[in-house]
Amino acid sequence: MIRIVFLDRDTLSPETVVRAPSVPHEMVVHARSAPHEVAERIRDADVVITNKAPVRAEALAGAAKLKLIAVAATGTDIIDLVEAKARGIAVCNIRNYAKHTVPEHTFALMLALRRSILPYRQSVIEGRWQQAAQFCYFDYPIADLGGATLGVIGHGTLGQSVGKIAEAFGMTVLAAGRRGATELKPGQTAFDEILKRSDVITLHCPLTPETRGLIGIREFGLMERKPLLINTGRGGLVDELALEKALDAGQISGAGFDVTDGEPPAPDSPMMRIALRENVILTPHVAWASREAIQALADQLIENIELFLAGTPRNLVG
Repeated sequence: MIRIVFLDRDTLSPETVVRAPSVPHEMVVHARSAPHEVAERIRDADVVITNKAPVRAEALAGAAKLKLIAVAATGTDIIDLVEAKARGIAVCNIRNYAKHTVPEHTFALMLALRRSILPYRQSVIEGRWQQAAQFCYFDYPIADLGGATLGVIGHGTLGQSVGKIAEAFGMTVLAAGRRGATELKPGQTAFDEILKRSDVITLHCPLTPETRGLIGIREFGLMERKPLLINTGRGGLVDELALEKALDAGQISGAGFDVTDGEPPAPDSPMMRIALRENVILTPHVAWASREAIQALADQLIENIELFLAGTPRNLVG
């Protein structure tokens, strides 16, 4: 009898069906798990499912039976991969489930900000249209996507999908090489060149020690065209204090973020301070969360567990 422990079921929507694995098992489901609760909850588990509950070395040390950590997401920065490997614990993740939802959310942010949709909507509610006394008014800037240059940083499945949509809008798409790379792959543009040439920059990187703080004071200083910055990747990719200063200084035209460095952000965090600005949209890490995408994630999650237990693992990490 396999004991499966799901640490944070509430991170998937209530309407999502998480079917029972087709092996004899006991499933223990927790709505959510605080970091200090993880060690005790996984102590007797053979398989652990987690989305955002961290599984660190101290928790792994007491989980003698643990064979698999099935991450209900793509990002695995919540797992101590080095310690898991040392203990012979496999880690698998979810892949390619968000190929529509994240790019669509990216463009929702991009379009709303480039066309000032939210401030115009609010101004209509407040009676500005009547005050204007004509068929339209020009209180906020409007810019086309057609003809603009999009810099894509992180050109995996999601970045490539965003690029295809951008081309349909008539944008010029530049795929960034790694920061500081001395050699570029075919079709890549140097990282610093992306910052200088782009009208819109969109981030689709994993969060790793190398990518933390990828966009900071230096990078904002290179953004000659005052681009719009979109981040539907990970909050830690951007130095949030530097972002606030860049907005203050007019180094960028706006920011559309679905992620923050620490979620939820503290009430006095830089992201909450900038959230009310007319050229900023902050959404609560929901770019991935279409009904279709979450169900596909849940289906793949259980399949990953079944395949591992059958001796044919897939999506292994580390």
